[in-house]
Amino acid sequence: MEKNGSNISMEEADRRILRALQRDGSLSHAALAEAVSSSPASCWRRVKALEEAGVLLGAVRLVDAARVGRGVSVMIQIRLKSHEPQKRTAFEDFVRSRSEVMECYSMSGEWDYWMRIVAEDVADYERFLMREILNHPNVATTSSNFALSQVKYTTAIPV
Repeated sequence: MEKNGSNISMEEADRRILRALQRDGSLSHAALAEAVSSSPASCWRRVKALEEAGVLLGAVRLVDAARVGRGVSVMIQIRLKSHEPQKRTAFEDFVRSRSEVMECYSMSGEWDYWMRIVAEDVADYERFLMREILNHPNVATTSSNFALSQVKYTTAIPV
């Protein structure tokens, strides 16, 4: 594995490991080695190298949002009142502190931020929007869209 600027140059064996771990992060080293047709020792060294290079991050288990009472997904666009660095930082710190916010992106174009929120129901989202988002001192306006169904969801990065 070679570092090429901000990208990591990987061999096909590394890519097979990444694909396998993205499908099932709970694989033992032996099962992973078998799945990618490698020896356990070689596989373990490659996994460690991928971790040290920052390619492999923390391991997590995915939770079904609907089964834990968070079945409503809302996409919200936000426009700020000011783009001063300290005000943007304060807003981003606020966003990081909120467990309802699953994703947040600083955007180009008409809106400053795009977020995906999970809520119990519409009333729960309304409370979050009215009491938290719209009460933030740097939020000028928002636009919300409710997901009707999930057509595709993946956390796997193509490698």
